[in-house]
Amino acid sequence: MPIRTHRGRAAVYRRLWGWPLRSPRHLVGTLVVFVALVVATGIAAPHLFGDQDGNGGAGAAPAGESTTASGDGPGRSTRTGPEESSTLPTRLTEPRETPTPAAPDPAALQVARQWAAAWVNHPDGMTNQQWLDGLRPYTTEEYLPVMATVELANIPASEVTGEPSAGKSYTSSVEAIVPTNGPKLKLTVVETDAGWRVGHYERAD
Repeated sequence: MPIRTHRGRAAVYRRLWGWPLRSPRHLVGTLVVFVALVVATGIAAPHLFGDQDGNGGAGAAPAGESTTASGDGPGRSTRTGPEESSTLPTRLTEPRETPTPAAPDPAALQVARQWAAAWVNHPDGMTNQQWLDGLRPYTTEEYLPVMATVELANIPASEVTGEPSAGKSYTSSVEAIVPTNGPKLKLTVVETDAGWRVGHYERAD
C-alpha cells in the first residue's frame, strides 16, 4: 500500500537511516556497500567522459605534425606534414672539390730533389736542428714537427743517385719518386702560398 501522508514517509526514512546503527553487522555491511559504489564510480567515470576531453577530435592534427596554410582567400590550400627539426645537419649545396689530374710541374720535381738532398745530408757531428734547418725551405710548416722527431742515425741513405720521376700528378700536388743509395723516397709535394713544399714522405715500394 503506498504511503500517502508526510508522517508516514518520515517514519520510513527514520527506519532506513537508523538501520545501519542497529548493530555492528549492519554498520559494516553499509560501509562495504558504500566503498564498492565509490570504487565502481571511479572506474566507470573515465570511460563515460573520456571522449569529451580535449585530447583528440576530428579536426585536430596528429602529434608531431604542423599545418601550414598557403595562398589567400577561400581557395587557399593546407599542407600537413612532420615538423622540421632544427638539429638536422646542413645539406651540402656544392660537391666537394676533387683533385684535377695535370702534367707534373717541373718546379715541384725540383723541390722534391732538393728536399731529398737535404734528407740524406746527415754527416757525423750534425745536430738534429741543423738537419731540420736544411729541410725547412722545402717542407710545409705543418710537416716540420713530424720531421723533428727523426733520429739521424736511422736514416739509411747518404746521397741522391738520380733525378726524381713523377707518379700521380694533379694541379695542386705531385707524387715524386727520388732514388737514393738507400731506399727510394716517395714524396708528396703540395702547392702552398710560399710555393711547392713537401708535405709527406715514405719509402717507395
